[in-house]
Amino acid sequence: MNKHHTRTPTGLLFLGMIAAAPLAFAQSTTPTEQQTPTQAQAQAGAAQQSQAGASGQGQSWADLDTDGNGSISRSEAQAHSALSSVFATADADGDGELTPEEYRTFIQNQQQGGAPQE
Repeated sequence: MNKHHTRTPTGLLFLGMIAAAPLAFAQSTTPTEQQTPTQAQAQAGAAQQSQAGASGQGQSWADLDTDGNGSISRSEAQAHSALSSVFATADADGDGELTPEEYRTFIQNQQQGGAPQE
């Protein structure tokens, strides 16, 4: 009777290992597969980069602030299509210069789904 009790947990452990083995093998890839993108992936990445460059996406605040005064003017914002479309709303004091604080407040309001606070 003792043999029966020791075989059951051992058998269950063995069955569990067999059931889990395909999952472990399914996740392994060779290093060359991970490092070598396909031609389609490379073309898609190049297309995304060119679209981002055309619309201004991926630019930092410093990239947009061409005069280096710390704020972005309406003309500087034209280099970023999304920013230029919301510039008037984000420029809370309406002085034609978007400060980092104004932009942070605008983004927080957008994320909360609320209207800009005055």
